[in-house]
Amino acid sequence: MTPKPVLHRDDPEAQPLVGNIKVTREDWLKQGMDVLIRDGVERVKVLALAEAMGVSRSSFYWYFKSRQDLLDALLTLWEETNTAGLLSQAALPAPRVTGAVLNVFHCIANPELFNTALDFAIRDWARRSDAVRARMRAGDARRVAGLTEMFARYGCDEKEAVTRAKVLYYMQLGYDMAEPEESHEYRLEMTPEYLKVFTGEAPTEAELADFADYSRRYWRDLSR
Repeated sequence: MTPKPVLHRDDPEAQPLVGNIKVTREDWLKQGMDVLIRDGVERVKVLALAEAMGVSRSSFYWYFKSRQDLLDALLTLWEETNTAGLLSQAALPAPRVTGAVLNVFHCIANPELFNTALDFAIRDWARRSDAVRARMRAGDARRVAGLTEMFARYGCDEKEAVTRAKVLYYMQLGYDMAEPEESHEYRLEMTPEYLKVFTGEAPTEAELADFADYSRRYWRDLSR
């Protein structure tokens, strides 16, 4: 059975698990995800994960055959969260192309749809592994294809659709990597201008209001 996608632990700073407790497969994945994001793939080691959770290493082998099995599961988890999240948002119906792009922007606002830190961790890992690089590139291709199909639904021809898709996708990757120090309100203020660049059209007030309400909800949660 495919595990339920997990993005991150609820509280990465929480004290290690102690006592006579049962650790689940999801617990191992959460801990592995934390370390992958925070320290890189080289630090994802079975013994270190067990010590961090305060459990015996033997628990690991109830759920995974090897460290490589865990690493493969983390890659699959990335595909089932970030790539699947972006594709599902791009496929949502919307009356106008601006609304469709705002659906994709939900991935920026909501880490349950797209975990940016996880994406960066996978990209860093891909620099060290040809196999991971191949899966990363395949994921990028799927995402661009999904965005291309989205733009094509609103009348863009093939070249225009793929160009707009790449501009939207690769701009957002670079934007997140640069980590500009911008307030949430400033980003909302700039959203109509970005939409004009990405789509060639101005959004409606209703579209902007809906997105503002959505993003503020998650912004408050992340600020706690």
